[in-house]
Amino acid sequence: MIKTNRVLFLCTGNYYRSRYAEEIFNHRAELDGLRWHAFSRGVADKHFPENVGPMSPYTLAALKAKGIAPGGAARHPVICTVDDFAQAELVVALKDTEHRPMIERRFAAIAHRVEYWNVDDIEFLDPTAALGKIDDLVGLLIGSLQSRER
Repeated sequence: MIKTNRVLFLCTGNYYRSRYAEEIFNHRAELDGLRWHAFSRGVADKHFPENVGPMSPYTLAALKAKGIAPGGAARHPVICTVDDFAQAELVVALKDTEHRPMIERRFAAIAHRVEYWNVDDIEFLDPTAALGKIDDLVGLLIGSLQSRER
């Protein structure tokens, strides 16, 4: 059996950015035959009551516009644990200045494993622009992982 490597995408609440990154990554990895699979978690200590439903409507709409049926659309946000880090070969947090302090506080012993991107949350960047940045960054990540597999 061929081993599938895993990438863990992290954002604050596991509702919007990390969920989009997970779905886009898995869609593109499957199309490209990449032996990687993504999952996502939130790095906050708690869930946010203002996040209604399992996944952000912006995430769902952007995926629908691309013709992607999200595999995790029914899953509610999940808070990250140390075990999640153990299951991932690669860990990516979506916003350095936002997530680094939370990760260093909650996961000090393994915080060095995290790669940071710079995709702002909805109150700082329009969803179309933010999700477009994630598209670009996931594309770069997929290219990098394909190079590793060659």
